[in-house]
Amino acid sequence: MVVDFTALRPREAYSWMISTILPRPVAWVSTISAEGRTNLAPFSFFQGITANPPTLMFVPVNTRDGTKKDTVRNIEAVPEFVVNLVSFALAEPMNQTAAGLPYGESEFEAFGIAAAPSETVRPPRVAAAPVAFECTLDRILALGEGPLAANVIFGRIQRAHIADAVLGADGRPDPGLLDLIGRLGGDAYARTTERFEMERP
Repeated sequence: MVVDFTALRPREAYSWMISTILPRPVAWVSTISAEGRTNLAPFSFFQGITANPPTLMFVPVNTRDGTKKDTVRNIEAVPEFVVNLVSFALAEPMNQTAAGLPYGESEFEAFGIAAAPSETVRPPRVAAAPVAFECTLDRILALGEGPLAANVIFGRIQRAHIADAVLGADGRPDPGLLDLIGRLGGDAYARTTERFEMERP
């Protein structure tokens, strides 16, 4: 089978991409508006990209009507955010925050998700997240126009909060204790509890 991406509508391209680029880690991003209202939303186009400087990126695509998501609007107004990683125990509350709430309505409050203050940025972090990266905006790169067009957000990592409970005997995060989830196609997810090792040549 060969799929000609140049002939696909954006929604079809999106469907093929999310069902083949697997697994995708979940960035559960907390932001704050200029008026001080918090927002919390998940994104699975997400990755760490460089350690010099420590930088990650995630990609909120435009809504089906072509408008920017609340996360992008908030970061444009207050250029700071927190990327919270999602453990299996947090999968259900994370999924709830994918619901489309009116702009300015807080998912923390709507779904009873406990927040904790950040140290270097204004948006709070998810208190129960095993890892939370406090970030300042480096840049936003717009790719495409209209529905599902991308807003690639690059963030400089300022602080990381790592729960003591996920540290192994060597003092480093243990993948099994982290028990993070990743997106597969459709409604499917994977967990980091199943893994294998290979020695690099």
